[in-house]
Amino acid sequence: MKIGIVTDSTSDLPQYLIEGHELEIVPSILILDGKEYADGIGISREDFYNQLTTLHASRYPTTAAPSIGDFTARYNSLLARGCDHILSIHAAGTLTAIINSARQAADDFPNKITIIDSGSLSLGLGFQVLAAAESAELGLPAALEAIESTRKRLRVFAALDTMENLKRSGRVPGMVAFFGGMLSIKPMVEIREGNVKPIGAVRTTKRADERMLNLLLEMGEMERLAILHTNAESRAKELLNGVMDRQHKLVPRDILFVNVTAVIGTHLGAHGLGFAAVRK
Repeated sequence: MKIGIVTDSTSDLPQYLIEGHELEIVPSILILDGKEYADGIGISREDFYNQLTTLHASRYPTTAAPSIGDFTARYNSLLARGCDHILSIHAAGTLTAIINSARQAADDFPNKITIIDSGSLSLGLGFQVLAAAESAELGLPAALEAIESTRKRLRVFAALDTMENLKRSGRVPGMVAFFGGMLSIKPMVEIREGNVKPIGAVRTTKRADERMLNLLLEMGEMERLAILHTNAESRAKELLNGVMDRQHKLVPRDILFVNVTAVIGTHLGAHGLGFAAVRK
């Protein structure tokens, strides 16, 4: 059985892995100054985050899910290329409508497409996609088992620079209620099973970085690791150096270093730091 794999641009997978595993990536939509961009096309992540910090509230960007037709086109393409079945793996349905478009498109292909809600974002999604791709040659049950195994061992944490973006987005009202009006704090969250869970807050960037490092060190031996940031490269490098100095034998050889896609960054804000890791 030949299995095709589709995901969306919030998976944050680097191009060499997309090409190496022949993945189909459906871009989400970024709307900035009234202009629509396919996520990752037409504006770099660095330029986006530089603009984000200076925009007036009336010009603040928004995001939208891909259309049903975007998914239909990818599904048709894979089936035309000889795929017997398609795994379509996407960002948490509690946080985005992307998976709804995928499901509606899949209705036109009975018994050909399995839709999977990753319950995560960024490389929390991306690592599940990679697990499926690496096991796909063994058949559909093996690919599904690989996704489930990865999901059970996955942790995704982030330290945001401000609450302002989450408050503006309205995507996680529970977070806003938890932290109240304390916009000057650095909230720390975990993304798990489709929920953004508050795990604490500090007053300074330095303390947030220390907490992220401690959380990473607590992971133990890791099968996969991605250091994530929203235009905070120096902080991300310090986090990577910190874990390499203390536990270099416990981290995987291929560590991903990712400036998170603009569609996610719109809701999290610039200057954030985090990681996605899968325990051995």
